[in-house]
Amino acid sequence: QVQLVESGGGLVQSGGSLRLSCAASGRTFSAYAMGWFRQAPGKERDLVATITWIGGSTYYADSVKGRFTISKDNAKNTVYLHMNSLRPEDTAVYYCAARRGGVLSGWAAYEYRGQGTQVTVSS
Repeated sequence: QVQLVESGGGLVQSGGSLRLSCAASGRTFSAYAMGWFRQAPGKERDLVATITWIGGSTYYADSVKGRFTISKDNAKNTVYLHMNSLRPEDTAVYYCAARRGGVLSGWAAYEYRGQGTQVTVSS
């Protein structure tokens, strides 16, 4: 059974940092792209960053470029989202997702999805 389990969310002050983790299990993800999405109250679920297991190619939404970094640990089957210079507008539930093949921006395109972890940034 495939599982994606997020952790690392919490409450942080504006300007602070957090590291989210997504532990993947249940299959080999070498041909997959991994994505982090987020959804703030009353808003759409948006793509934040992606990384491919092979090659490690990355993508970032404009809103997080220069502040967030996505990385992976192949040995641990874990993907990370390092978030620096956090702002109140980064407050959201952050979700990890995986899809076979290349990166796409839509949540529906990712066949495996985590349950989410809350990130709250206070001003």
